[in-house]
Amino acid sequence: MSSQIKPFITPAEYLAIERKSEQRSEYLNGEIFAMTGASRNHNLISTNIVVSLGLQLRGRPCEVYASDMRVKVTAAGLYTYPDIVVICGEPRLEDEHLDTLLNPTLLVEILSESTERYDRIAKSSYYRTLDSLAEHLLVAQDRHRVEHYLKQPDNQWILFDYHSLDSVVALRSIDCSLALSDVYEKISN
Repeated sequence: MSSQIKPFITPAEYLAIERKSEQRSEYLNGEIFAMTGASRNHNLISTNIVVSLGLQLRGRPCEVYASDMRVKVTAAGLYTYPDIVVICGEPRLEDEHLDTLLNPTLLVEILSESTERYDRIAKSSYYRTLDSLAEHLLVAQDRHRVEHYLKQPDNQWILFDYHSLDSVVALRSIDCSLALSDVYEKISN
């Protein structure tokens, strides 16, 4: 039995493939990983968060992106599509294609059974290497739970853990709030 060695794909090769593809994939250190579809709950939670943040950020120099804005995490060799991205201030983009963001302010991942371990452990640690990132949310879809990671002035991260629909997450970096009752609207857990 012979083992197959995957060929190393350069970031430029990945971007060329990705920009022509109808399906999204992520890139990590020379490998491409296909992304799977999202569940009904995942889509509802994502929409609820995007609507809430979008309304609060109207008229301000911030932008909210839902799932299709690629983010580059240079220190980790990662190109990824967070579920939700918020940028406040001038976006820095990798190249003239304007499709890869370098300086997100807030990233949100909605956890699923198939991706939770990766999102929680590896991807979260990669995200925290981004100098621009001030906050990161992990949102459960199988129960009422939002984990809020907030960067401190000394570059340490603290965790706030919310479990009640009465809870409100204060997003200091973008001066917004997210009520868990809004996040989980139409979700029955």
